Amino acid sequence: MSLEVRTIDESEFPEWLRARRVGFLRPPMAVTGEEVADKLPHTDLSRTRAAFDRGRIVATFRSFDQRLSTVGGADLAADAVTNVTVAATHRRRGLLSRMMADDLASAKERGDACASLIAAEYPIYGRYGFGAAAWITEWEIDVTRSGFDRRWSGPTAEEGGGRVDFSDGAEIREVGPALHRALAARRAGITGRTARDWDVVTGDVHHTDPWTEPFHAVYRAASGEPEGYVTYTTEDRWNDNKQPANTASVRELVAVSPAAERALWRFVCSVDWVTRVKSGYRAPDDVLPLLLPDPRAARVLTHADMLWLRILDVPKVFEPRTYATEGALVLEVKDAAGYAGGRYLLETTPERGHCAPTTAAPELVLDVADLATLALGDESAVRLAALGRVEEAVAGAAAKTDLLLRTSPRPWSMEYF
Repeated sequence: MSLEVRTIDESEFPEWLRARRVGFLRPPMAVTGEEVADKLPHTDLSRTRAAFDRGRIVATFRSFDQRLSTVGGADLAADAVTNVTVAATHRRRGLLSRMMADDLASAKERGDACASLIAAEYPIYGRYGFGAAAWITEWEIDVTRSGFDRRWSGPTAEEGGGRVDFSDGAEIREVGPALHRALAARRAGITGRTARDWDVVTGDVHHTDPWTEPFHAVYRAASGEPEGYVTYTTEDRWNDNKQPANTASVRELVAVSPAAERALWRFVCSVDWVTRVKSGYRAPDDVLPLLLPDPRAARVLTHADMLWLRILDVPKVFEPRTYATEGALVLEVKDAAGYAGGRYLLETTPERGHCAPTTAAPELVLDVADLATLALGDESAVRLAALGRVEEAVAGAAAKTDLLLRTSPRPWSMEYF
């Protein structure tokens, strides 16, 4: 009997949840009615797929609407792919390929600019046209050698009179969304959040995963306007000499002013009994290490790809973003699936771009997956040319591409989905 791939109905949702749990190597316990009642209202079954073998679900796949910030702060309509699993008993049978093809075809028909995902394993998604568009870095700070004065208790006068106050989840749900949107206006790669997302990240909703209530703090400028917040947990640990050796793990730190960023990091690094701080996933060019009087007190724990994009419509991805300078570039995009292939003239200004099909001779030839790595300004076309992943049809085209597309700050995707 052939394997069937299709969307699921409501009666199949509990089994789909269980199959997803098995695929992610979590205990295959029965799905409770409470879990179904919590997740079903927030799941679009028309975009929730499964592979069936004799009526049993052996692979899962889901997507949802997402708003993704691009360079300059505009939003891209993205098809966010998540919950992808294939049972160990059914690998190498093309199940992911079939589910992905169905989903991308639907996204293209809807008019989405791109698809997005967080890749559990690097080699999987390039064959579907995805490329790593944003990376993350996590640091661990040895507070005892950072150089911060442990007696410091708040922002200094040179910070303009701002202050840090402890808060709670309710206040973060109140002030966080506006700060999050302001961050997205300044940095590419930020994914939009719903009210439900804020409930989850602040712990107002938690059902299946263990939850530790975090500490929250908000930075307010002298005007009283909130300009940032931090959420963190602590690990209670003492060494053999009965000295505190606690670690503070930052879950989120969002700041929309330099003063807020400096004050919040200094606050976390000045909590009594905390001797180490884990930064959580930050942008690779985050200011954190250089905020420390001794930057060597920060060591890298993780540096890895985070957000992957699959371009479905080249003009929809490149027209809304802003550019470093005026210019023009002809790209020839290869796309085996046919969604975004073709030749395009990109004309740029600091305000935005204009991108349209063209018959002009190409300057840079590249695969759609490599174009995705360039879309948010992170990757270097010169580096891709050195790797043989892009072809310069005109000498100097890669350097010209970097001049037009690369950005500072680098894109940052701050959360899993």
